[in-house]
Amino acid sequence: MPLVALGLGSNLGNRLLNLKNAISFLKQTRFPKQARLDVTHTSDVFETAPWGVADQPHFLNACALLDCTLPPRELLTLLKDLETQLGRTTTRRWGERVIDLDVLLADSLVLDEPDLRIPHPEMHRRGFVLIPLAQILPDWRHPLIGRTVASMAREHTEGPRICAL
Repeated sequence: MPLVALGLGSNLGNRLLNLKNAISFLKQTRFPKQARLDVTHTSDVFETAPWGVADQPHFLNACALLDCTLPPRELLTLLKDLETQLGRTTTRRWGERVIDLDVLLADSLVLDEPDLRIPHPEMHRRGFVLIPLAQILPDWRHPLIGRTVASMAREHTEGPRICAL
């Protein structure tokens, strides 16, 4: 699974610093020779209204592309550990959080496990994912829906670009 896209979000604390710290951690993570995780591209950062639960602060969202040979389960464990290290605590579903890291896609892999679904099951409905993802991977075609990121992103008009990671 060399090509992996992550969604990043934060709506508590210094939101931009939270995103930058997550990317920095991923760039500095080292693995044995046979495993690789390299951040190759990052999108701009967008401020967006919360999705699912409205009574919370706005989010900053971005996407990152990885060249990653970790198996999906190991990558998920790494991301959950990183969220904890950066201060994420359990809150309500779709609630506020210091950092949120989601595996959006892994090449054309389709995986459906109780706690890990690839591609992300809601990505095609979420402009806060599609708009930044379209900046860095516009031609990726969703293996279940058959549409490109760019075509799905055109259906959404979320908030303004804030800055680059």
